[in-house]
Amino acid sequence: MNTLHTLPEPVLPPEDVSVPPFAVVPGRQVKRVLDGEETTVKDLVESAYHLHAAGLTVNPASTFLRFPDRSTARIIALPASLAGDSRVDGLKWISSFPANVRSGIPRASAVLILNDPVTGYPFACMESSVISAVRTAASAASAADWLSRGRPRATRVGFVGTGLIARYIHTYLRGTGWSFTDIGVHDRSPESAAGFRTYLEQSGAEGYITVHAGPEQLVRSSDLVVFATVAATPHITSPAWFDHRPVVLHVSLRDLAPEILLSATNVVDDAEHCLRARTSPHLTEMLTGNRDFVAGTLADVMSGRVSVPADRTVVFSPFGLGVLDLAVGKYVYDRLARSGELVVVDDFFAELDRYG
Repeated sequence: MNTLHTLPEPVLPPEDVSVPPFAVVPGRQVKRVLDGEETTVKDLVESAYHLHAAGLTVNPASTFLRFPDRSTARIIALPASLAGDSRVDGLKWISSFPANVRSGIPRASAVLILNDPVTGYPFACMESSVISAVRTAASAASAADWLSRGRPRATRVGFVGTGLIARYIHTYLRGTGWSFTDIGVHDRSPESAAGFRTYLEQSGAEGYITVHAGPEQLVRSSDLVVFATVAATPHITSPAWFDHRPVVLHVSLRDLAPEILLSATNVVDDAEHCLRARTSPHLTEMLTGNRDFVAGTLADVMSGRVSVPADRTVVFSPFGLGVLDLAVGKYVYDRLARSGELVVVDDFFAELDRYG
């Protein structure tokens, strides 16, 4: 939610402020900083959730750019502002072109712009597909942890959708202490499912890997279910598939029919953001006319304001908050700045003297 009214009183900048240098941060640097930092990034994401719940963020609704001649494609703008120790403003600009996969290139691409909160000047343009993937994966790993407390820890995980996000979620689950005896895999593309299986085998993943022809048996045989598809409308409709009360990470947001959400305990990252754009929670609100089916946010669970029953399916539906990208992006930038590795673009700004 936009909680501008709870932010600290504005402070006028001192008269001797200067424009920060402008840096371009390529993906190879981002990846090098973040590789192996699963626990650190999970902590960053959880801290950002707490700041958001405390009203120390500004996170307006995302803006969707769609195209009449490319119905499956979109580009999304996520402006945000984050207070706290790593205060920063900025914008994530991320595209999703599913047709890319036919050409063997990733579906999504992204940049993140970081702005100086004192002068407003942008000081970094970062390749952000990895930042977006790790913040999503860290959020999912955090939810898996907090929503599993009070019930037996899952040993059987299933992935519906086997693209980049699924791979990062698996990496973050392993990197934050999870291990599995069984890993289920399903994708509408047999090639994608086979590729994900190869990734699992080459990564040294423990557990017996099963590629399922359809989602039903995968769901029924998994204690932790990850939906990471590009589905535009619900395709999982039977609450009976979830009778064993799994924890469900509904990362792709549009896989589950309202009947399934109504039979479960529902946790979101932010209700105002999640219940829009015809997501499954939004469709559920449209069906029922209310939001009573939403138990609370992940921050509510982490702080103890909401308890998750162990005898019901629990579904985590995260819309994805721009403040998470800012938190991770600023961490990467600060690491590179401290090590002297920033690639600064000299004279990026044409005019730095107000009077010419």
